[in-house]
Amino acid sequence: MADIDEASTLVRPRNDEAKHAVFALTVIDGPDEGARFQLDSSAPCPVLLGQSPACEVRLSDREASRRHAAIEVAGARVRVRDLGSTNGTYVEGVLVFDALMFPGESVRIGSTTLRLELLSEPAASLPSTDRFGRVLGASPEMRRLYPLIERFASSTIPVIIEGETGTGKEVLAEAMHEAGPRAAGPYVVFDCTAVPPNLVESELFGHERGAFTGALASRKGVFEQAHGGTLLIDEIGDLDLALQPKLLRALERSEVRRVGGDGPIRVDVRVFAATRRDLDHEVQAGRFRDDLFHRLAVGRIELPPLRRRKGDVALLVRHFWTELGGRGAPPAELLARWQDDPWPGNVRELRNACARHITIGDLTPADLPDEAPAQPARGDDVIGGVIAEGLPLAIARLRVVEAFERRYIEHVLEQNEGNVSRAARASGIGRRYFQMLRKRR
Repeated sequence: MADIDEASTLVRPRNDEAKHAVFALTVIDGPDEGARFQLDSSAPCPVLLGQSPACEVRLSDREASRRHAAIEVAGARVRVRDLGSTNGTYVEGVLVFDALMFPGESVRIGSTTLRLELLSEPAASLPSTDRFGRVLGASPEMRRLYPLIERFASSTIPVIIEGETGTGKEVLAEAMHEAGPRAAGPYVVFDCTAVPPNLVESELFGHERGAFTGALASRKGVFEQAHGGTLLIDEIGDLDLALQPKLLRALERSEVRRVGGDGPIRVDVRVFAATRRDLDHEVQAGRFRDDLFHRLAVGRIELPPLRRRKGDVALLVRHFWTELGGRGAPPAELLARWQDDPWPGNVRELRNACARHITIGDLTPADLPDEAPAQPARGDDVIGGVIAEGLPLAIARLRVVEAFERRYIEHVLEQNEGNVSRAARASGIGRRYFQMLRKRR
């Protein structure tokens, strides 16, 4: 028997400790009748169903959307999600947005019906390791990723790393670079959200002197800087649609053309792409090119949010506590409280919470004495004041980041006339996380 969450159409079974299994989807009705597709719990990302060449379960059904639905094996269950399809997704005749299927049940996509069946219980167990490089996690959700991460790291294929903000996408990318064949080469990070839109092309591909106002000298772009090594394009889901064909061309031809340049420049770069966005939805909505996604998603990893990583909070807290110079062990009551927290900011938020607790305990900035004002001085005075305190680097950095966050939240709220929802969207973060930052002011 299953429990039904009234807040959604997601059906959750009572047994969360179900074993991993291998399933098959067989088309029993529709244009592709007889086709059979295997689903393996070792896959790190959902399997896509639809007409697009990027779909692992590719259908010729004209009533199916290009990216119609996603299916993911979770233990001995199979989760199916509609991706905003035109005609909807039906499990056992019921229109669903997000649901769990069990062996013997069917899913209808357009005019195609597929039946789920259990093939076998895999003999291989999850690896016992609790880390890959600087990526930590002993939960089943993380351990099932490590074998695939190792295979990706040892190759030179492009990889898309997906996950909510703060899940450790950049840490994972750097860990794969360090464990891969290009470890001796440069590792360059380009954040699509950190550069003004009119300068993104120049930052990616470089520019020649005089190419535009302010271009006083020729400059290499990040592709040239990463030659012989690895380039991480962070938040690629935010890349302007007009620039996506130029990025695709650079990836396919292994060459770039500087802004204002006359000819192509050959580059040898391995590319990782990270995003907090659901690229399947972005492609479906026309905000991300299907062909660029297909070119990047040769390898694909989805990092789970911290709230789904059972037991990892305690492991991470102990690691951060030691790393940040905490005395003794973290208090048991603190661990118990934090393990029940949803952590909307994920691992990044947890690390900042550890640093804050080591520095000021359970106090908030408002609780501090007058000689440590809750509203610090602005500009260079903040940095100079923090440096003068002689704090460890991690804690000093946290103090500066908190001062920046306060000023940023004040500014973006002012720009959006105090509307929290609009301010959160303008900031590129979730409303809940924005509210959490706002309360810290």
